[in-house]
Amino acid sequence: MSFSVSGKTAIVTGSASGIGLAIARHLLDKGANVMFADVDEARLEAEVGEEARAEGPVRMFSGDLTEKLTIANLLSATIDAFERVDILVNANRRTLVSDILNPEADGVEELWRHNVLSALRISQMTAKRMIQHAQRAEVEPGTMLGSIINLSSIASQATRPELLAYSMASAAMDQMTRSLAVGLAPKGIRVNAVAFGSVMSASLQAALKEHPDFRDQITDATPLGRIAAPAELAEAVQFLASDASGFITGQVLTVDGGRGLLDVVSAPAH
Repeated sequence: MSFSVSGKTAIVTGSASGIGLAIARHLLDKGANVMFADVDEARLEAEVGEEARAEGPVRMFSGDLTEKLTIANLLSATIDAFERVDILVNANRRTLVSDILNPEADGVEELWRHNVLSALRISQMTAKRMIQHAQRAEVEPGTMLGSIINLSSIASQATRPELLAYSMASAAMDQMTRSLAVGLAPKGIRVNAVAFGSVMSASLQAALKEHPDFRDQITDATPLGRIAAPAELAEAVQFLASDASGFITGQVLTVDGGRGLLDVVSAPAH
């Protein structure tokens, strides 16, 4: 089996910064056509605006991916540019601190809508487009049509009240991954997730600026003794997007340097 994604078309949401940007750049470097999608138009423009206008393997799309019409427009723009979609990476995620006794400030509804529902709706609509393309192209039954990869977090397995909304959303992403995997397997679409921790995300960078002491807490709580670069997470995503993982679906791959193996409740669960 090949780890190659060359010639495939990927949509990466949340790709204007942080881990989403690292994943999109990595897939691009490995030869994929990539649609960079994010709500932050200014940052997209700064990162890939010039490349996107060069009519090459890069395109960008800005819009609120919690809206169904925006998702439909994103898919249409991708197919107009590259004719098909082979890979979807749902990296459009947000973290919030929860006030557990305040329904107005617990963040549950916001993260449910932003992290979970948006990923579910774009996965459903992308899967339909994959199936439609296969039907038009008269692809043989049993052929793998595409791969969907969701970003989750080790917070799904942690009990930290101040991360109530984020941990609930992450746990929901894990179960959504498993359910979609079973439902879409007969259609030739694989669905997996990467649950990460101790990776330098944009949210972790922001947290470290405000709380520099978190760095030592995190490295001490991570058996491999360091915080990983986003590119290391991107390698795992490439594996799940490639034919090398052709018999893997419904799995949540943990990329955390062994952190989830320890019961260190005082360590920030970024």
